[in-house]
Amino acid sequence: MKIGIDASFLRKPGTGIGQVTVCFLEKLAGFSVQGGVGKSWQFLSGLHDAEIILYTEEPIDAHLAESFTVRSFLPAWWKRDDVIRKMLWERQVAREAAKDGCDAFISLYQSATVFHGARSMEHGAREPQHLMVVHDIIPKLFPEYLRKVSQRIHWRAIERGIRGAGHIVAISESTKKDLMENLGIAEEKISVAHPGLSPAFDHVADDANVDLVMQKYHLDRGYIYHGGGLEVRKNTRAVLEAYGSLCDKFPISNFQFPNKSENLNFKIPKLVISGRIHAKSNPLALDAKGLIKELRLEENVKLLGFVPDEDLPALYRGAALFAYPSLYEGFGLPPLEAMSQGTPCIVSDVSSLPEACGDAALYVDPTNADLIAEKMSLLLRDAELRKELCEKGMLQAKKFGWAGFVKAVMQ
Repeated sequence: MKIGIDASFLRKPGTGIGQVTVCFLEKLAGFSVQGGVGKSWQFLSGLHDAEIILYTEEPIDAHLAESFTVRSFLPAWWKRDDVIRKMLWERQVAREAAKDGCDAFISLYQSATVFHGARSMEHGAREPQHLMVVHDIIPKLFPEYLRKVSQRIHWRAIERGIRGAGHIVAISESTKKDLMENLGIAEEKISVAHPGLSPAFDHVADDANVDLVMQKYHLDRGYIYHGGGLEVRKNTRAVLEAYGSLCDKFPISNFQFPNKSENLNFKIPKLVISGRIHAKSNPLALDAKGLIKELRLEENVKLLGFVPDEDLPALYRGAALFAYPSLYEGFGLPPLEAMSQGTPCIVSDVSSLPEACGDAALYVDPTNADLIAEKMSLLLRDAELRKELCEKGMLQAKKFGWAGFVKAVMQ
């Protein structure tokens, strides 16, 4: 049996889909995209004799099991990185996989890849069984993501790709519901498999590592942390507005967890926000610097910009709480990352977040900044609640692993 896999997001391992691609392939193949070799992939029944072809836009540096090969077919001079490049890739990969005689093909993200009618099949190549992993349908639910003609054309092609796939694996029940209600996909065509966390979160960051990261970013432990990106959808505005209302009521200090006798002199910690800073002209991203200035929070909020993956466990660990009132998530890994480090979370009560976080978080209406502020204050004041959420959160994070995800996709 020959199985093709669209592994194009290996070139963007820092993105959500990139992380899923890397972790899926590491678990499947027992290899590291940085070149390390791990355990055998043969725990997957029925794949002992399978030949796996990874289709990548660019060559990758990895040691592979003998049954794995890599096919990279974008020319070296092709440097553009935009919607047009992605559309061309998603069309061409179908032709290449069919021409290579793949019996099955796996798209690890929602794409415009369609096999029926691909040019290569006009010359006698057979059509592979096509499984597609769908993370979300954000452009369908948030039309502001389709500002350009090329984006609208691409999304229509993606909808065709989703509808044309033989089977769909949704990363949450919430995404499954969205597919059924908004794209008319039949329920029996969709299965659900939750992704896991990056291996970086397999262990709690130790004190020495936390101290190093605190020094690197000039932080003191006990801050309120918000991360995961500065897209408008991530709702950083509500976090800043909620924090601003707390600053109007209480003084700021290096945070010391209060006991009940100290509540009358309660002081709140600083707010730390990570995520790539976008241009002011980007309508899909918050002008965080501008809003911080507007709310007069320059002295109380620290913007870290992009934070590499290796620093994230310690950054979560050093926080008093993690606030994530996102307006929509296909699954929502950041709160689970925080929980894995024993950090209590405040999250939205919408989309997939209740599914991911269970009873291990405080929930808020993401449109209600006053409620977010109230939950921040409650969590900072109540040591027993923090302890309870810490314990529940660490157990919740352990429920999600890559072995189950890989088996669900490959079965």
